[in-house]
Amino acid sequence: LKRALACALASHAKSAAMDPVKLIASDGTEIILDRQAAMVSGTIKSMLGGPGGYVEQEKGEINFPEISGKTLEQTVQYFYYKLRHTNPSSNHTLPEFKIEPESALELLMAANYLDT
Repeated sequence: LKRALACALASHAKSAAMDPVKLIASDGTEIILDRQAAMVSGTIKSMLGGPGGYVEQEKGEINFPEISGKTLEQTVQYFYYKLRHTNPSSNHTLPEFKIEPESALELLMAANYLDT
């Protein structure tokens, strides 16, 4: 997972300057990703860009006490997957985003919370 995430981050970083956001999971896992990828999540987008001066806006850091590190890593992989494969002018078949059956419920709950 970490290797795939690093590859996605590296390829995305080549095309745009990195504006980092740090996501922190319940187990202390820290994931640093590009703000554009983080904005795939409606929840994160509201925390980082909405009115109200959230602490998250100032620090560029968001804690998720209910989401495990493994689930957060897979969710971030999906953010980059969606950025890479969302192209309205393209008519190619969308590759499958693989999810292990044993992690499906946790991912579904995280996706619902994160509004992805």
